[in-house]
Amino acid sequence: MNEKVFEGGCLCGAIRYRVTGTPQHSAICHCATCRRASGAPSVAWLTFARRELEFRSGNPQIYRSSVGVVRRFCAICGSAISYENAATPDSIDLTTMSLDDPNAFPPTHEVWLEHRVPWEPVNPSLDQYPRGSAGET
Repeated sequence: MNEKVFEGGCLCGAIRYRVTGTPQHSAICHCATCRRASGAPSVAWLTFARRELEFRSGNPQIYRSSVGVVRRFCAICGSAISYENAATPDSIDLTTMSLDDPNAFPPTHEVWLEHRVPWEPVNPSLDQYPRGSAGET
């Protein structure tokens, strides 16, 4: 079986990764911690099985942004790379825009809309969730 391979990395090129397969989720997150960590009004994320990710070069630095949460980033250019939650140890979220081809997996839903800044419009063509996922209300 031929699995699709996608590559990505940080702005300066020090961090490079390879991911295989297709993401479990593709979402735009409006939560307050993603906004603060990125300096942007929202962040697009792709959720992959952890086993599908391989860092090919560089050593992403770790920031523990909250209990059980690790965010990885490039220590040279500051690019956000990943989000890991201890509650879901078999998956990892990658920033969509760190992919070489971010159009490969367009978002299907928006999460944490209750945290959205009011001047950022929602995309009516995407599924909308006030909190983290379809299972949360």
